[in-house]
Amino acid sequence: MNTDIENLFKDKVLSHPAGLFVLFFTEMWERFSFYGMRVLLVNFLTMAAIGYNPGWEWSVENAGALFGTYAMLLYVTPIIGGYIADKYTGYRWAVIIGSLIMTLGHASMALETEFSLYLGLVLLVVGTGFFKPTMTSIISEMYKKNPEKKDGAYTIYYMGVNAGAFFGMMLCGYLAEKIGWAYGFGLAGVFMLLGTLQFWLAGPLFGKIGAKPTKVHEVELPQNVNEKSVETENKQQDDEKPNPFTTLDKVLIVISSIIGLGYAINDPMSKIANIDMFSAFQIGDIEGQYIAVLFGLVLFLILVVGRILRYTAVVRDRMIAFIIFAFFTVFFWLSFEQGASSLVIFARDSVDRMLSGNSAIAFNIINTLLTVIPLVIISWVLYLLWKKTFKKIPGSNVVLVICFLLMWGIVGWMLNRDFKTIAYDVSYNAIEKADLDENGVQKKTETGELKFVYLPITQGYSIGPSDKIVTRTTSIAEPLDFKVGDKLNIITKNNEGTEFGYLNSERLDFAVNQGIQLNRDNGVVEAQVTQVRDNEVEITVSWFSILNSFFIIVFASFFSRWWESKYNPSAATKYALGLIIMGVGFGLLAFGSYGLVEGVKVSMVWLILAYLFHTLGELCLSPVGLSYVSKLVPARMIALMFGMWYLAIAIGNKLAAVLGGQIENITEEYSLSTFFVIFTIVPTVAGLLVFALNPVLKKLMHGVK
Repeated sequence: MNTDIENLFKDKVLSHPAGLFVLFFTEMWERFSFYGMRVLLVNFLTMAAIGYNPGWEWSVENAGALFGTYAMLLYVTPIIGGYIADKYTGYRWAVIIGSLIMTLGHASMALETEFSLYLGLVLLVVGTGFFKPTMTSIISEMYKKNPEKKDGAYTIYYMGVNAGAFFGMMLCGYLAEKIGWAYGFGLAGVFMLLGTLQFWLAGPLFGKIGAKPTKVHEVELPQNVNEKSVETENKQQDDEKPNPFTTLDKVLIVISSIIGLGYAINDPMSKIANIDMFSAFQIGDIEGQYIAVLFGLVLFLILVVGRILRYTAVVRDRMIAFIIFAFFTVFFWLSFEQGASSLVIFARDSVDRMLSGNSAIAFNIINTLLTVIPLVIISWVLYLLWKKTFKKIPGSNVVLVICFLLMWGIVGWMLNRDFKTIAYDVSYNAIEKADLDENGVQKKTETGELKFVYLPITQGYSIGPSDKIVTRTTSIAEPLDFKVGDKLNIITKNNEGTEFGYLNSERLDFAVNQGIQLNRDNGVVEAQVTQVRDNEVEITVSWFSILNSFFIIVFASFFSRWWESKYNPSAATKYALGLIIMGVGFGLLAFGSYGLVEGVKVSMVWLILAYLFHTLGELCLSPVGLSYVSKLVPARMIALMFGMWYLAIAIGNKLAAVLGGQIENITEEYSLSTFFVIFTIVPTVAGLLVFALNPVLKKLMHGVK
């Protein structure tokens, strides 16, 4: 093993072993696939079944229930996958097995049938279980004899994480929204497969590193954790008398785990298929699954409290501090993970994403720089890797080159398409009807004028004798050359029916067949070009999601230097800052959407600022948590407490999707601004509470910094 590590450090790229960059690219393609699919799922499920890019027309509540369970299970299966890798397969084979299973998952989702969607999500959850815990374990083995370089290695590795997320959301999202959902889901699978292949072919570079199970499970320490201090702390804590799991402990673990997994599966099943495994536990209007969850939570608390009380005072206090941090972690992630559910719906339906003329040109230039510069830098890293390792692993290098050629091709096509997109005014016939309120009285504008609604005359509409036909004008934007007078077929692009897109022959046939299959009006409207306007670009819904990765790359080094300076705040202060800054981001959205009336959209500036503050909050809080698992918990309990920590994140993810699924209901009952006010208040109050607990936490931590 030592010989393999020494050999690995002989071929260096940017002063690190070349093998690190093989892992960098493997993680990059996995994150590309994961985030590329993640940013599409809720959008696809909730998009209208008849339209320019039809989806499944689910309610946001149902889509959130399904996505929440998927996101929750992603933090559960790695516990099992890590155990299997440790005991049986070894880390490298676990990566390959996980990657192949995830590839099949993406391929299954691209088929766009209900069964294939569920199967695809199950495969992604299982594959992630193998993949997620093993990559950092390989890095840990690589740097055993060079611990001083480990922080730098993780910095490079996490750049791969963010680069993959950035390009995955951008390119999969663009293909899905502009061409079709299957292309977005499919592209995620293609890069997952190629990433797997390049890692497998790079095997000779690693020798026996990660190739077989280690006898002792090594817990990987996160960035910024002082390993010597942790070792000293754990040595002191291990002077404790043993605290084995009692029979009662094991029974409580099994029962609470079964209830938790049962809820995760039952929640979407009860909403989507009306199959409720917990219906017998319903009390009044409270669903049975929530009664069961509360019971499971009580059992889990009995387990945790019982175990903690069996430790001596110092260790007990530190573990109480850890549990407080884990508790507040739930509030952070239930807010932050709105980015996968409610913020996707908000960006799609309520944000003005159309830019024209000089604004469109400016966006295209900025987007080009935002895309091309990182891709050039990563391509340069590939060139350096090629120079150092081509003789040892030629196959892996060739696959990586294919990946990058494909990436450059898609990026070039995307940018060219946006630069060539032109806006056209088109006219169509519509039926004018009075816009009535719930009492049947025609609504009026603020100036007292009567309000009307206009229903486009579609292919399947039969005009009645009393229908008043009027000519309406709308705008379409396409990278195609039309002339004034050209006749086109158009169809709605959004769920509100306020925006339209051009139907080519393929989309036209699909719309007609979709109407027949659903026994509904196909929505196809005949139109005529009346004016050629200017450059125009419609920013994709998924584009806003890349801002998180972009802001992490921009600000991560600043926060790293802050934490290493004399102004480094306490753990509780970092938590408070993270939660409060998160609340500020939602406060901006609440302000931006305040007083929003039907048909009016919010400026995209508010959403961009929200993602900025959410990322700053993440940089304050996210890196802190895991490091304190290692610092506060006895060595023999680290595995269990890591599990508890990921359980807190899993619960946060599930709650995020469940609450995010209420965006339509809360908006309809109150307002969109009210929805965001909830996510302003919750993390802000949590942040103030944890800040108030700072003196108590310092005392409980007994000198751990």
